[in-house]
Amino acid sequence: MYVIVGLGNPGLKYEKTRHNVGFDVIDLLAEKYGIDVSEKKHKALIGKGRIGGSPVILVKPQTFMNLSGESVGDILHFYKLDPEEDLIVISDDVTLDPGTTRVRRKGSAGGHNGLKNIIAHTHTEGFKRVKVGVGKLPPHGDMVAHVLGRFTESDRKLVEKSYQRAIAAVECMVDGDIEKAMNLYNGKVEE
Repeated sequence: MYVIVGLGNPGLKYEKTRHNVGFDVIDLLAEKYGIDVSEKKHKALIGKGRIGGSPVILVKPQTFMNLSGESVGDILHFYKLDPEEDLIVISDDVTLDPGTTRVRRKGSAGGHNGLKNIIAHTHTEGFKRVKVGVGKLPPHGDMVAHVLGRFTESDRKLVEKSYQRAIAAVECMVDGDIEKAMNLYNGKVEE
């Protein structure tokens, strides 16, 4: 079973912000596979279903970004799952341009507080992840304002194209082929 976590912040005021691209990808996966992500459990909204032949739990933590690990750790513990084998995290990345996706087998938090908290609660950096580019911080910009801000119309179009790449990468990973996911879906969408 795979636990597929999209990172974001709960509440209408955070919808469609840069920090919530993980929630957006989970919503699209849920729609594509007919999974209802509305059960309130483990400090999250979760939904159980299948992607291909594999059982999955789609997760949108409701703890706010910086405490995402509380929810993720609780789910992994409850289902007795190994984060290095059974966890896929979808998050925003401010080092990547809009429209870019990056699939990784493991890695550091890279300054991302949601990932940092998941690492703290799972005691490993060795979980799979799909990063969705949201654009770099402008010079002298405020990081909090940047990640909680919304995309320009042109950037939104690129990001929404990258969501399809993120979904395809997750499908490969659930199918057990992270190498294929990295080979096919690391990079930027065609403009």
